[in-house]
Amino acid sequence: MRVGIVALLQESNTFLSRQTTLAHFEQDMLLTGEAIRERMGDAHHEIGGFFAGLRDAQMEAVPIFAARALPFGAVTDEAVAALLNRMLAAVDAAGPIDGMLVAPHGATAGVNVLDVDGFWLMNLRAHLGSKIPIIGTLDLHANLSPAMVAATNALIAYRMNPHLDQRQRGWDAANLMARTLRGEIKPTQAAAFPPLIINIERQDTGSEPLQSITEKADRMQEQPGVLSNSLLLGFPYADVPEMGSATLVVTDNDASRAQHLANELAMLLWQRREEFRGQYLSPADAFREAASVEHGPVTLLDMGDNVGGGSSADGTILAHEALRQNVGPTFVTIFDPEATQRARDAGISAKLRLTIGGKTDTLHGPPLDVEVVVKGRYDGVFHETEPRHGGMRSFDQGPSAVVQTRDRVLTILLTSRRVAPFSLAGVVGCHIDPKAFRVLIAKGVHAPVAAYGPVSTRLIRVNTPGSTTADVESLTFQHRRKPMFPFEGETTWQAE
Repeated sequence: MRVGIVALLQESNTFLSRQTTLAHFEQDMLLTGEAIRERMGDAHHEIGGFFAGLRDAQMEAVPIFAARALPFGAVTDEAVAALLNRMLAAVDAAGPIDGMLVAPHGATAGVNVLDVDGFWLMNLRAHLGSKIPIIGTLDLHANLSPAMVAATNALIAYRMNPHLDQRQRGWDAANLMARTLRGEIKPTQAAAFPPLIINIERQDTGSEPLQSITEKADRMQEQPGVLSNSLLLGFPYADVPEMGSATLVVTDNDASRAQHLANELAMLLWQRREEFRGQYLSPADAFREAASVEHGPVTLLDMGDNVGGGSSADGTILAHEALRQNVGPTFVTIFDPEATQRARDAGISAKLRLTIGGKTDTLHGPPLDVEVVVKGRYDGVFHETEPRHGGMRSFDQGPSAVVQTRDRVLTILLTSRRVAPFSLAGVVGCHIDPKAFRVLIAKGVHAPVAAYGPVSTRLIRVNTPGSTTADVESLTFQHRRKPMFPFEGETTWQAE
């Protein structure tokens, strides 16, 4: 049996003014054929899980197409068309296959093709025909659409946030494919779509209210005939009709039971909807709370400049607050190619005045105008050996520099490329000891927790403004479902 592997992943923040182009995929990952196996075969990613699962099932893995871009703005029409054309051409070049494993993100949105994942999956289905099974994975933050469900035989979402189980979910999908091709099962899936947005601040699967709901979903999978189930938490920064939560159940050839169980999971979410409202803490209060913790480091999670959600990575609001309150040595990473180059040109131990951050837009705070000492220069390439959110091993934050304010309150890692803080390897690789600081600032919500949690005495999520603000009710949506809780607080719903 020959099983193809196709992936197209990007989380699209449609509230950003700038757009994702083909160049963003070329910069991150745009591969065909065996180059996919070489880069992703051992990764803590679902693609790595595909390879491992097919190997264990003694089936031939046929890597066909893999594209990935760092979360950013809506994908241009030209990029959507180019990616689809390359994908289908690669499918044709791969020769006959018996099944297709796919890895859509689930929250990829285009400028005009709002449901990019549903679009490419439906095109792939039309290209392959109805007889070849298509089974795949979804990010936990997918905005599931009926098109994604209709185009595939089964989809399996990550179950953890931070996403540390991506490789396992890929293995699960490959195992499901093997059993399908052997004629042991006939995957049949159904979805439910409660009109509910789960605030990003409340999307920690290891805490309530999601922890107990996830545990109930785990127990449901123990029932005979239930092959898989998924809770989709949604990505609130994509203004698309599918935005919001959903549930998905895969059974062995029992459509009515799949729908009944999907509805059951959806009602578990709906019944606890009030608990999914965001709980907000201001920057000033967050630093005061950090100061009250006896020992550091305390990690402040900058929700408004969440790089994993597409934001600018050059937000300065918490850096300004660090200088105002001076609760102790504080560390932050800021994307600023101009300031990085100036610091690198000045050389180690040089003293100079820099304008740092706040240059992408006006949403994430004004630039820092500070006198600094250059502490180090680095190439910015680093590798992560442990499972981390996103499942990748190799990173490149571009030529980098470490600077420190003259009063030593603030240490800043300046980078020339946007990189989400999924790993601390890039920090440690720049000769920075995270445990030496009173406060660490990480530009994310849940994704940095796997890396920063082990070195922190406390994690505090901060309600900063920005393109990934946790206060989604302050955003202007054009395409979302209506009514939807909590936007329309009196929304009622009953699963059919």
